[in-house]
Amino acid sequence: QVQLVESGGGLVQAGGSLRLSCAASGRTFSTYAMGWFRQAPGMERECVAAISRSSGITYYADSVKGRFTISRDNAKNTVYLQMNSLKPEDTAVYYCAAASAGVYSTPRTPSLYDYWGQGTQVTVSS
Repeated sequence: QVQLVESGGGLVQAGGSLRLSCAASGRTFSTYAMGWFRQAPGMERECVAAISRSSGITYYADSVKGRFTISRDNAKNTVYLQMNSLKPEDTAVYYCAAASAGVYSTPRTPSLYDYWGQGTQVTVSS
């Protein structure tokens, strides 16, 4: 029911910024909680941020808190991840995901998400 396409990844120097976008199809975008995950080679997929359907509740991993901001525009069927003060350890493939309505406002585990984008590479150089 939902197709997700990420964009905005690229190469940036440490301390720089990137803004990722995730465009979703369908009329039911507003009924899904949305999350951003990242996965580096040899590492498990990690939830870095999530946002509730109403956008009133957010979650951030400790490693990105204060640097990343998740937001959504339900009228545009788009979720964003603003990444500031980037560090080399932020290098990973970043995935957008959608979770069906449930008891969790901001799901944080991959198994709770129903739809995934193909990912966009973010590389932060020293």
